Amino acid sequence: MAETVQQYMQRILGNVKGRNPLAVLKTTPGKLKSLLHRRSRKQLARRPAPGKWSVAEIVAHLAETEVACAWRVRMILSEPGTPIQAFDQDKWAAVGRYKRRDPRQSLEVFRALRHCNLELLNSLSPRQWKQYGMHQERGKETVARIAQMFAGHDVNHLRQIQNILGKRR
Repeated sequence: MAETVQQYMQRILGNVKGRNPLAVLKTTPGKLKSLLHRRSRKQLARRPAPGKWSVAEIVAHLAETEVACAWRVRMILSEPGTPIQAFDQDKWAAVGRYKRRDPRQSLEVFRALRHCNLELLNSLSPRQWKQYGMHQERGKETVARIAQMFAGHDVNHLRQIQNILGKRR
């Protein structure tokens, strides 16, 4: 049975409950680099099961969702109350050819975008953290909630990668 939007939000936010989302966001690129270290492209391209993403696909996904985060936050800050478009991650994976992507290049894209996004987030005023957009599926989302969701999303995918590679941390 497919997870509802509410169940997804609860699960993702639960990944960072009691944690500073900016601290989680800051450490993810280094954790990814460590997980990919000394792994062959073949190891990173192996799918754990039919219909499940490989490590390479997950890292490509993280890079592209960082683009979505960047766009959403900047739209909210420049146009408070703006609509936030949802997207189908599987369609993005197909269009973006995640299976063919070099995971180390995806990591570098992710790292650069994350650095840029963190610079912006670290510069926000308390008022700006409360600005919001209207997510197509999840409703009102503040910049603070987006940071929490993306931090929880990071934790979710880091766990997936650890499980695929057989490294539980």
